[in-house]
Amino acid sequence: MTVKSESMAAVNSMQTEIRRVPEDSDIAAAARRKRWQRKIWVNLVRIAVAVVVIGGWQLLTGWKVIDPFFFGRPSGIVSTLADWVQHGTQYGSVWQQIWITMKEALLGFVYGTVGGVVTGVLLGQFRFLADVAGPYIKVLNSMPRIVLGSIFVVWLGLGTASKVMLAAVLVFFVVFFNAFQGVREVDRNLLANVRVLGASRWDITRHVILPSALTWIIASLHVAFGFSVIGAIVGEFLGAQHGLGLVISTAQNNFEPNGVFAAMVIIGAIALTAEFIITRLEKRLLAWRPAAPSEQAAG
Repeated sequence: MTVKSESMAAVNSMQTEIRRVPEDSDIAAAARRKRWQRKIWVNLVRIAVAVVVIGGWQLLTGWKVIDPFFFGRPSGIVSTLADWVQHGTQYGSVWQQIWITMKEALLGFVYGTVGGVVTGVLLGQFRFLADVAGPYIKVLNSMPRIVLGSIFVVWLGLGTASKVMLAAVLVFFVVFFNAFQGVREVDRNLLANVRVLGASRWDITRHVILPSALTWIIASLHVAFGFSVIGAIVGEFLGAQHGLGLVISTAQNNFEPNGVFAAMVIIGAIALTAEFIITRLEKRLLAWRPAAPSEQAAG
C-alpha cells in the first residue's frame, strides 16, 4: 500500500511539473507580447507627435500664420538638405562638414571622458587631494563656456585643436562629477573586507571601485556626448574654416532659417545615433547588474 501511494504521489508530482512548464512558457510569451505591444505603441506615438509638429509647422507657414522668413518651413529644410547633398555647402561637401564636426566632438568626448574618469576616481579615493582641488574645480566649472572657447581660439587658433579643447572641457566636468560621486558611493564595508583579504590599492581600484562607479560613469556619457557636440559647434561659431557650426553661423548671418534648421536636423541625427550606440554599450558593460524594478516594469 505504501509503495502504491508513493507511486501515485510521484505521478501526481510529474503531472504537476508537466502542467507548470507550459504555464511558465505562457507567462514568458505574454510578457514578450506585452513588451512588443508597448514598443509598437511608443513608436506610433512618436511618429504621431512628429507628424503633428512638422505638419502643423508646414501648414501654419503656408497659411502665413507664422512668417517663414523667420521660422523657415519643413519643405524648405528638406530642400536645403537635398541641395547640400547634391551640391555641397559654401565650404565644401556637407559630408566633409559633418566629418570635421564629428571628429572634433569625438576627440573632445574621448579626452574629456578619460580625464574626468581618472580625476574623479583619484580625487574620490584621496580626500586630501579632493579638498585641495575642490575650489579650483568649482571655479573652472563656473566659467562661461563661450569665454573659454574664445580663449582657446586665441591660444590654439582656428583649427581643430581649439574645438577639441572646448568639447573636452565640457565633457570633463560632466564625467568627473559622476565618477567622483560614484567612487564616494562605494560600500565602505566592502572596501574594508577587500583590504583585510590583502588586496593592493590597484586591485581595489580595478576590481571594486571602477565596477561600482561604472554605473555612474556610463550614465554621464549619455549627457557628455551631447556636450561634446555642443563644444565643437560653439567653437566653430567662434571661429573656424569648416564644420557644421560655421555652416549654421553663415546661414544665420544670411537670414536663412532653413539652413539653420537643416544643420540642426543633421546634428539631431548624429545625437540619436550616438545615443543608440552608448545605450548598447551600457547594456553590454552592465549586463552583470540586476535589473532595477523600474526597468522591469518598463520592460
